[in-house]
Amino acid sequence: MTEMPASDTPRPGLMRRLYDATLRLAEGRHAMKALGGVSFTEASFFPVPPDPILIAIALSTPHRAMRAALWCTVMSVLGGLLGYAIGSGLYEWIGKPIIELYKLQGAFETFRQGFADYGAWIIVAKGLTPIPFKLVTIASGVADMNLLVFVIASALTRGARFFVVAWLFKTFGPQARAIMDRHFYKVFWGGLTLLVGGFAAVFLLK
Repeated sequence: MTEMPASDTPRPGLMRRLYDATLRLAEGRHAMKALGGVSFTEASFFPVPPDPILIAIALSTPHRAMRAALWCTVMSVLGGLLGYAIGSGLYEWIGKPIIELYKLQGAFETFRQGFADYGAWIIVAKGLTPIPFKLVTIASGVADMNLLVFVIASALTRGARFFVVAWLFKTFGPQARAIMDRHFYKVFWGGLTLLVGGFAAVFLLK
């Protein structure tokens, strides 16, 4: 029996395998459920943002991109209401441990001061930065922000972010996916560098 020659193709790295798995998830029937679940939980306690799944959906099935952005926005606002409730009535038991778990104490106090100075506009400003949205929602509950104003501001800022992301990857999807396929690790490390720089700007250059 003739032995099959060993493949010379190297096995993809962990991050590339995760990227490919996310694309497969985005093409499957559970993509919208996963997107909704991550969007909801990220707004209150979960550390991972929904953007990678949204981007994967826009790349894999562009015709669903805008619908996915709307769904992402709705679930993020609903999750934000949970974060608001945690801040409003359960801060000492749940909200404070969440803030401490992610080392957001300094940013939390900065947001509270910003709310005192600028009101609901601080949600719009912070919602478009790399700052975790759970910090915004919990702090809004602690500050007893008007609930209707909170919902409107959250919908505006999250909708702006998610629809822009969906539109960009829907419009330039083929080019973006081709670049990702050819230069995955360059794009990955470049994006990671920008993300870390964004966090540094938010948390260190206050």
